[in-house]
Amino acid sequence: MRVLGIDPGLTRCGLGVVEGISGRPLHAVAVDVVRTPAAAPIGERLLAVEATIEHWIDMFGPDAVAVEQVFAQHNVRTVMATAQVSGVAIATASRRGLPVALHTPSEVKAAVTGSGRADKAQVTAMVTRLLRLPDRPSPADAADALALAMCHIWRGVAQERLSAAVAGVRLEAAP
Repeated sequence: MRVLGIDPGLTRCGLGVVEGISGRPLHAVAVDVVRTPAAAPIGERLLAVEATIEHWIDMFGPDAVAVEQVFAQHNVRTVMATAQVSGVAIATASRRGLPVALHTPSEVKAAVTGSGRADKAQVTAMVTRLLRLPDRPSPADAADALALAMCHIWRGVAQERLSAAVAGVRLEAAP
């Protein structure tokens, strides 16, 4: 399974592609951060993020997209911008027929570090270690995007099986 993880943000939007299956070592395919200038009009910024996500979908051919679920913050402007980018990411993937999953920050932290309260440095350290990367992904948005993809591979399989069980469908085991 190949998953595109997206850590939405208007100034910095993390993108990471991870490949593998649950129970086996995962492999980082690509990681980067889309940056948009704060002085640019909001429409131009959102279009720049959309174009980059489209390019990544074309280039890396993910099977699914995992987006960080927007959570309430005290700074309304920040949460609104994050929600707008999240919407662009979800719409872009959906337009391509890709399944989209939303994962909360604490869910991602728990999947990667074992603690839903881990800080950014701990997430970055574990992403680097688990993916056997030569260098730490930087900035933290890049590591968060990889962590989202990892979380989806690990938890997505379990969610799929639960959903199938509820629906009464038998899934084939992964090779």
